[in-house]
Amino acid sequence: MSSAGPQQGRHQKPLVDWSVAASTGAYLVRGGPMVEPSEAERVVTELRDLTVDAEEHVRALTGLGAGLPLSPGEVVDRPGWVRSAASGLNELTSRALPGDGQDGALAPLVAGSAGVQTGVVLAFLGTRVLGQYDPFGGDDHAGRLLLVAPNVVAAQRAMRVSGRDFRMWVCLHECTHRLQFTAVDWLRDHFAAEVGRLITGFTESDGLATLLSRLPDNVRKLREGNQDGSLGLVELVQTPRQREAFDRLLALSTLLEGHADYVMDAVGPKVVPSVATIRRRFTARRKGGGPLDRLLRGLLGVEAKVRQYALGSTFTREVVDAVGMDGFNVVWTSPDTLPSRTEIKDPKAWLRRVH
Repeated sequence: MSSAGPQQGRHQKPLVDWSVAASTGAYLVRGGPMVEPSEAERVVTELRDLTVDAEEHVRALTGLGAGLPLSPGEVVDRPGWVRSAASGLNELTSRALPGDGQDGALAPLVAGSAGVQTGVVLAFLGTRVLGQYDPFGGDDHAGRLLLVAPNVVAAQRAMRVSGRDFRMWVCLHECTHRLQFTAVDWLRDHFAAEVGRLITGFTESDGLATLLSRLPDNVRKLREGNQDGSLGLVELVQTPRQREAFDRLLALSTLLEGHADYVMDAVGPKVVPSVATIRRRFTARRKGGGPLDRLLRGLLGVEAKVRQYALGSTFTREVVDAVGMDGFNVVWTSPDTLPSRTEIKDPKAWLRRVH
């Protein structure tokens, strides 16, 4: 956990004890599937090597990243992903709220409790995440591309699809995310700034009162199905001043996920021969799970994230069909050319505004 900076004040502490989150999540996360040592070594080596090949294909399709260095990703187990996620979130929140924290004798207790709760969430997600590009991770906070080997193996076995094809398919998605943040030089700082605007309300004096006043209405909305595309429990902690930042972040994350989903399928059957089968079975798998699993995914916003993939992919496809990939890439010009939450659902509106 990073120490308080000079502008934080001598007694201010982070809102979450990220070292507690990392240790709690790594302790609680379930082990992966049983894999023979020879197979495990082959999967790890192939995942690492495929990230380089995958990014070359992504660059060729999107036209992004020419001249940037190509480097292999990192392959981790489930506890390794949990620790990396906690480290990346620590860096992100430190960037987003460089001068905010908690004062008083109870601050460490509150941060520790938040760390335990965050660790429980990370343990749940740690059994499901196939890969991740963390733009704020790594020793120098320059970003890390992670592939979670046990989850990739478990998903591939459950869907009964080609191992190499599925691993390349996953790498295409995550390498697209890496290219989004490395080829678009303003995106990382913009993302951190928007996160800061969203979570600033957590440290405001009227945040708790606002939360409590809105709680009954928002719980009712969640029970009714949360059909407006919001991200689960985040609606319960939203103040009116956070709405605009929330909408911008939702639109941006929908664009990033949908763009990556579009690319991983558009690269074509020459690279992933069984891509159509993988997409069909993977989409069905996203909707599966028992009642408890579906409840947890709904509460954590995972179901809403699944809707993001489809919505963002449709936006990307319709824009590319209308103006080509070069016309789509105008989206990366500046924050002003990013689609709004309304435009994500109406690509023609974005085209009229930007083109």
